[in-house]
Amino acid sequence: MTQYRIGQAAQLLGVSVDTLRRWSVSGRVASTLGADERRYFDGEALAALATSLAGDPKRSQPRAQSARNRFVGIVTNVIRDTVVAQVEIQSGPHRFVSLITREAADELRLAPGVVVDAVVKATNVGVEIPTQF
Repeated sequence: MTQYRIGQAAQLLGVSVDTLRRWSVSGRVASTLGADERRYFDGEALAALATSLAGDPKRSQPRAQSARNRFVGIVTNVIRDTVVAQVEIQSGPHRFVSLITREAADELRLAPGVVVDAVVKATNVGVEIPTQF
C-alpha cells in the first residue's frame, strides 16, 4: 500500500496542507497517524479524491500551457492486456490517459495511488516515476 505524507498528498491534489488537514478531520479523506505522529494518506484514497476533485467547478482552471509539459499526477486506474496497458492519471483538474506497453507498466509497478509524471509531447503521453516521491 502506497502512503504519502500530508505535504506530498496536498501537492498531488493541488490544495494547501491546511485544506487537506481540514478534509481529513471532516472525513472527506481518510488519514492515519504514524508512529512518528505524522499524518499519512493512502494512495488509492488520494486517487479517488483526485478524480472527484477534477469535476469540481469551484477549482480554478490553469492558464494555457505549451505543447510539451510534465504533469505530476496520481495513477487512478490501470487496465492491462497481454501487450498494452491503459494508464489513467489525475493531475489536479487534468486527466491523462496513456497507452504504454504492458511490460513498461509492470516494470514501473503502476497501480492506483502511484505518483507519476505525465510527459506530454504532441499527442503522446509517456509515464515516468518522479524521484521526489
